[in-house]
Amino acid sequence: MSLQFVKASACGNDFLMIEAKNPAQDLVELTRRLCDRHHGIGADGVEWLVAASDADIEARLVNADGSHAEISGNGTRCVAAYLAGSSSKTEFVIRTGAGLKTCRLISRNLPVFEFETDMGAPTVGDLLTVGLSYGEVTGVPVSMGNPHYVMFVEDFDRDWQARAAAIESHRDFPKRTNVELVHVVSPQEIEIRLYERGVGETLSSGTGSSAAAVATIATGRGTSPLRVVAPGGPQTVAWNGNVLLRGPAQLICRGEFFG
Repeated sequence: MSLQFVKASACGNDFLMIEAKNPAQDLVELTRRLCDRHHGIGADGVEWLVAASDADIEARLVNADGSHAEISGNGTRCVAAYLAGSSSKTEFVIRTGAGLKTCRLISRNLPVFEFETDMGAPTVGDLLTVGLSYGEVTGVPVSMGNPHYVMFVEDFDRDWQARAAAIESHRDFPKRTNVELVHVVSPQEIEIRLYERGVGETLSSGTGSSAAAVATIATGRGTSPLRVVAPGGPQTVAWNGNVLLRGPAQLICRGEFFG
């Protein structure tokens, strides 16, 4: 078996784009092998691509651990870059597990593309306190089509990953959750750390950046548009009904995986 792939990265959040030859195939174990950074290609997840009647393409996201996810904002932008690399179009509609998402091309400087993605309307929950062995933590649940739990901090503790891992799999989140820690720099800028469901710590996240910005604005700590700075780089989030996420995606390489 061999698979043709394209690898792309959005602010250090990396994905493989692979056209699924058999959409009904169980892709869990194959995705784990592909995403292994020592024995595979290495990635945070695989966007399995299939034809769609109502979109340019359908992207079915499987995380590095083999779990299925509704959507990745950065992954969707990487899919748009994959399409833009062989097209003169400036707008791409991508079907995700969280519905149709439109990516509008802002700039093209091969191999880097910048897009604004309409992420849809978020759902913001009431403050939720979660009991951990570390003590109680309080955060804002946000849905971007996938679940998030956003906590505001003064600084990022050295062991924040362990706390985030405990939250991700906490019984209060039966489907697990993505976790964002937010430090408010100013009303126009936040700094974040991300622990993604099914992946672990990542350098960036599109839905995570969106959820963090939405929680910041909803609690009166910031205003739209908001600059969101993750370890992998900044993105811009505007929220006025729907969330508009703006950021880059870079095509890294293409190749063949010998399975």
